[in-house]
Amino acid sequence: MSIDADSSSPSHYKYGEIEVIDVIRDALDTDQFRGYCQGNIIKYVLRANHHRQPTVEHLRKARVYLDWWIESEVRP
Repeated sequence: MSIDADSSSPSHYKYGEIEVIDVIRDALDTDQFRGYCQGNIIKYVLRANHHRQPTVEHLRKARVYLDWWIESEVRP
């Protein structure tokens, strides 16, 4: 299960009752998942000062992907 999966997750982050990130993690091998996280970290950091949403919102999203990447490094 994803590290931030809880009942407060927006419905667009779920496929039925399943967290979409869990489906993505299961579909990719470990290296692919880490690359997916890295790409999203880059995307959100680069968007941070150039988007309508507040900078902090993009940085928080980047941090979630960084946490998932870290988790994938320590998972057996």
